[in-house]
Amino acid sequence: MDNNFYPFVNLPLPYDYDALEPFIDEKTMHLHHDKHLQTYIDNLNKTLKDQPKLQKLSLEQLIKRSCQLPKHLQAPIRNNAGGVYNHRFYFNGLTNPSRRRPVGKLAEAINQQFGGLEQFESAFKEKALDVFGSGYAWLVNHRGTLKIVTTPNQNNPMEDAACPILTIDVWEHAYYLKHYNVRAGYVDDWTNIINWEKAEQNYQNCLKICTKRKCRY
Repeated sequence: MDNNFYPFVNLPLPYDYDALEPFIDEKTMHLHHDKHLQTYIDNLNKTLKDQPKLQKLSLEQLIKRSCQLPKHLQAPIRNNAGGVYNHRFYFNGLTNPSRRRPVGKLAEAINQQFGGLEQFESAFKEKALDVFGSGYAWLVNHRGTLKIVTTPNQNNPMEDAACPILTIDVWEHAYYLKHYNVRAGYVDDWTNIINWEKAEQNYQNCLKICTKRKCRY
């Protein structure tokens, strides 16, 4: 079940709530998924309830077209559609702990672009720590090139024609119960639970989109 169209529901996590221990604690996963994500879903459904034309758009289309909507709908759609997509993407990009490494074409691209996994992790951590306040750091494919970008709040790199590969949520609710205000410790823990197989799938999808659109992504 993809649930990519209105009405949106909170899909189950692809693993148990305690599956990411000790790097992300069970209570944080319950609160993050069951409370924070649910709020974005509820608010998005409420915003779309009386918008039959927008109900026909996919979650991705809502995000990409948010800046073209009437002024009174732009912020609610960007914030809540982004909140649903970003959280789902983040949760689906995690797996139970294991120091796995990138695989396939993504591994080759990371080695070519950053010089290796360790260099990538260092660059990614720097970007994640640079996010002021709340937001995300992303690895994206942009016009055929890997880039590390950040977005504030619930903005999404698809708004800038970039194709997401993996992300870390650096809102404090993602890590405060375990790390308090020490974001660096959370970022280090996150590197132990990246689902590199899923990231490879996302990258392959980005490459297909890039080919079809002549690297508009």
